[in-house]
Amino acid sequence: MDDTIFYYLALVPLLGMLAQWLAWWIRVPSILLLLGFGVLLGFWMNPDEILARLTDGESSSALGPKLVFPLVSLAVAVILFEGGLSLRFSELRAAAGGAVVRLCTVGVAVSWFLGSLFAWLVLGLHWELAVLLGAILVVTGPTVVSPLLRHIRPERSIGAVVKWEGIIIDPIGAILAVLVFEQLFYSHHHAGGHAAMHSPLVGILKTCVIGLGIGCVTAWLLTQVVKRYWLADYLHGLAFLASALSVFALSNWLMHESGLVTVTVMGIYLANQKSISIEHVVEFKENLGVFLISSLFIVLGSRLDLAVLGEVGWRGVLYVALMILIVRPVSVLAAMWKSKMSWNEKLFLAFLAPRGIVAAAVVSVFSLRILATGDEDPSFVHDAEMLVPATFMLIVGTVAVYGLGAAPLARRLGLADANPQGILFGGASPWVRDLAIILKDAGYSVVLLDTNYHNVAAAKMAGLTAYCKSVLSDFAREEIDLAGIGKFLALTRNDAVNAMAAAEFSHVFSRQNVYRLLARDAKKGGRAKVGEVSKGRELFAEAWSEDRLQKVYENGYRPKLTRISDEFTFADFRHEHGEDVMVMVVIEKSGIIHLNTSDVDLKPKSGQAVIALVRSEQASASE
Repeated sequence: MDDTIFYYLALVPLLGMLAQWLAWWIRVPSILLLLGFGVLLGFWMNPDEILARLTDGESSSALGPKLVFPLVSLAVAVILFEGGLSLRFSELRAAAGGAVVRLCTVGVAVSWFLGSLFAWLVLGLHWELAVLLGAILVVTGPTVVSPLLRHIRPERSIGAVVKWEGIIIDPIGAILAVLVFEQLFYSHHHAGGHAAMHSPLVGILKTCVIGLGIGCVTAWLLTQVVKRYWLADYLHGLAFLASALSVFALSNWLMHESGLVTVTVMGIYLANQKSISIEHVVEFKENLGVFLISSLFIVLGSRLDLAVLGEVGWRGVLYVALMILIVRPVSVLAAMWKSKMSWNEKLFLAFLAPRGIVAAAVVSVFSLRILATGDEDPSFVHDAEMLVPATFMLIVGTVAVYGLGAAPLARRLGLADANPQGILFGGASPWVRDLAIILKDAGYSVVLLDTNYHNVAAAKMAGLTAYCKSVLSDFAREEIDLAGIGKFLALTRNDAVNAMAAAEFSHVFSRQNVYRLLARDAKKGGRAKVGEVSKGRELFAEAWSEDRLQKVYENGYRPKLTRISDEFTFADFRHEHGEDVMVMVVIEKSGIIHLNTSDVDLKPKSGQAVIALVRSEQASASE
């Protein structure tokens, strides 16, 4: 028995994890390394060839896609469902609404026309195949957009547009491809008449009815089941996943590719309903989404046949260049004509349209269906066989170009920060406001959240960005513009709130950038016992708490920024202000911020700046 498939399946998630970790470590888009690792795996283990060896009678080129792409379709359904769970109407209304509608209507039409035109002129495809390929390639999708957004971290407004477009345009592109295929190929080979002329409108209506109906009804039923406690908590994630896969299959059975609409609608409904909390489900789906994206790109890369890509030749390279340099910019500029979006945002959108799993899956399925029609024209068959390598070349080209160029472009246009060092403060007590003012004056982005109106009013009077909202509210995670913000400090007077806030924001900033201050002195027994994983990194020394900082502040101590140099060393600083002076922040020459934590002893060096709590001159003079 051939055990190669066993080892292949074991290696795929391992390589996906290694690629994700390496990408995080060296700060490059993960999809680049995922594709690269997949290509390397393909030299050793090609899944199509492995599957062909398991059964007799079918070639690898036919059997592989037949077995792989049903699994890919289900994985894409889960990814789109997870993407829908992140789409909130408040975000759409505030920042992305008009732009998303324009991109998914005018932008799709222009992209379809130009993509089809260049496929006909440059690739030399028959016009029917060119129109089909143009329809398929209007998609971008969360499989490629989400990793890029995680890497780039653009401003909230433009990030919302990219995220909404990437998720909404996937089902649009898939449905458009289905309608084109049915109109140009199925009706031509099977109907033989004009009866199918009205099928596009009928198909769109059926897809909308099925997608909206099944998606909304299923989501509503899930909310009722959870709301009425008919399902154990530990089964919520599994129930939502099973439901998404089931309705995806049901919708596709009723109408080709309508399942993509169904799962997207289902996710959006659940994200915007107010009956139940789905945070635990979202967390489960996020982890599953990362796993699926990683595995899918490894599989995609391992299926790439570089020899077949070579058959497309210079025409394929030219086509990729035209799609990047002409089709996307023109479609964005046409869609955003006379919109309120800034030119920098338009330029960023114009150079961000990577293709991913959905394009590969859809083109492979339709290529097989076209070849199965039995067309006897050799040139037509040859062109149909070129659909897949041409699409894969576009995937590789767009992933490489946008993966390497999108982040520098966003930073050049002022829409993103390479390594954001700004701070989101959960709390706005007097000493927190003074610390935030120092950081703002030093050029860092700072945002404060507090439920105490007087604290918020005082922060605003001092010129700080502050909101009278709970740090645990949806507003804190979804509405605040986090451009330039890379760290979160939980500084309220409630240990439980601090711990919960740290757990929530660890998904936004990662655990290494989430910090928590004790509300009370641990030695006095007031410290609430919380899980080590959820509580965040403990700020300052163990003896320091929010209560003690407040009392020290009332006694005249204030945060102060001091530059350390060869002439004024840290030893001189401690001699001047006391050996037990409490260092709060150390700022490197490069601008990197280091916060003092209970497990790290900061030792400032020459060229760095120190923010420490010291006796104010006014307090010293009054003694």
